[in-house]
Amino acid sequence: MTAPAQNPANNINTADLYDERGDELASVSLQFQSLGGRSHFSGTVRTIRCFQDNALVKSTLATPGNGNVLVVDGGGSLGTALMGDMIAESAVANGWAGVVINGAIRDREAIAALDLGVKALGSNPRKSAKAGAGEVDVDVQIDGVTIRSGTTIWCDPDGILVER
Repeated sequence: MTAPAQNPANNINTADLYDERGDELASVSLQFQSLGGRSHFSGTVRTIRCFQDNALVKSTLATPGNGNVLVVDGGGSLGTALMGDMIAESAVANGWAGVVINGAIRDREAIAALDLGVKALGSNPRKSAKAGAGEVDVDVQIDGVTIRSGTTIWCDPDGILVER
């Protein structure tokens, strides 16, 4: 199965954007993998901080996304997946532009076929807990970059830029 066609409006290159805006933007140097069917994505940030528990990820992506990007700070854990294909399909159905996970996903081949931007550290078939532990719309730090709900994020194969 091939990935969906890209929407030209989402094809903002982070290198060009950084050249234009420079220090107005923070660059996440941690090397995330591009795992979704949409290589370029951007939008207003919503945040979640959780550790090996994806209940908040699932419930948030089941709400209207309005082209937003969910940033999940999973503490960098690769021990369990914080998103699989069913949650990713819910994100597409609800209009989310993308998901950035400082942690793992699973079902990466199915997710690669979806019209959804996904950046994650890697994958693990092990599912996570579902207790609902974590926090929503809090400042998160990934690789020394503070990411706040309500700011804008841009992602492409070169990396991740966030409004300061």
